[in-house]
Amino acid sequence: MAIIEKLHILRFRNLDNQYLELNKNINLFIGSNGQGKTNLIESIYYLGHNRSFKTKNIKDVVPFEKGFLQIKAVVDDVSVSLKKSKHKSEIIFDDTKVSSNSKLTHILPTQVISPDRGFVIGGTPKLKRSYLDWGVFHTNKDILKTYKSYNKALKNINTLLSSNNLNQMEEWLSQIAGLSVEISLARNNYIENLKTTLKKDLASPVTSFVGVNKGFDFTLQPGWTKDVDYLNKSEIYNYLIKNKHLFFKNKHLSYGPHKATLDFFFDKKNENHLSRGEQKKLSTVFWMLQVLFLVKTGVKPIVLIDDISSELDQNKINETLSFLTQLDVQIFITDIGNKELPLDTKKTSTYHIKKGVINSN
Repeated sequence: MAIIEKLHILRFRNLDNQYLELNKNINLFIGSNGQGKTNLIESIYYLGHNRSFKTKNIKDVVPFEKGFLQIKAVVDDVSVSLKKSKHKSEIIFDDTKVSSNSKLTHILPTQVISPDRGFVIGGTPKLKRSYLDWGVFHTNKDILKTYKSYNKALKNINTLLSSNNLNQMEEWLSQIAGLSVEISLARNNYIENLKTTLKKDLASPVTSFVGVNKGFDFTLQPGWTKDVDYLNKSEIYNYLIKNKHLFFKNKHLSYGPHKATLDFFFDKKNENHLSRGEQKKLSTVFWMLQVLFLVKTGVKPIVLIDDISSELDQNKINETLSFLTQLDVQIFITDIGNKELPLDTKKTSTYHIKKGVINSN
């Protein structure tokens, strides 16, 4: 179970030298807009991923005069430190340097819902893959190597395509065909597990949350054309060889798991025909479903909820928090403080943020 016991944000956006000893259950951060609430959520996410859910540019999160960001924490008795500048990234576990971001993600699994990240239903294919692969990674311990091999093969193929180089192309296409099948199988397996969890364990909460008992479903679009069996290595390879000339023309490989997405349906309607309110509610349901399935597999993620009052009405807030508190996970919530939150005061620590300074009650 991932628990952040202590958090020291030395430099991150407007947060400077903020030290917190945290509650293992619920941590509520209250403040007006623009004071640093989202920055706090983002810093925890950054520590677990070595990247932001808001921006790709490190200049956006590094204080201008400092030149680097630095975040430290004690997670399940392990000291974790991340120091990063434009040109260098340093990860340390208990005084030992670590080279892999995946080790950060493993020790600090975080699931975030934030207006700044966007909602998965109605979201971009990239955002959907991010949600999907987060779950696959945490429930399939062997898949990381496959993803790394796939990305290496894809990079080499695109390099050859951009330079019109046929050398070793067929070898790389054969590799990517096999790796593509492995990734699609892992994604399919994860999706089927989510659906089983939805029917068995989350049926009643979903019905209550959405307000009506209508079908909620989601399917993988694997990133290949419909006339390709995406689980057949030979068929994928033959398709790639047959259409090699098109890829050389486009200078990149335009099919594969890196182009996959999820399609969502509610009451037999595609997500694009749902109202924005329905998309928000169902995105929250999918987010809760992923958290629940991880807990069932023995992985208890740290849950980050940013600006809860702006995204959900009072009833939905009550239902979301009631659901999460039953899972026995550590929760971080930010809010402007204009709504009553149904939190057990014995299990909740409350903090106030003003101009980047965090004070406990």
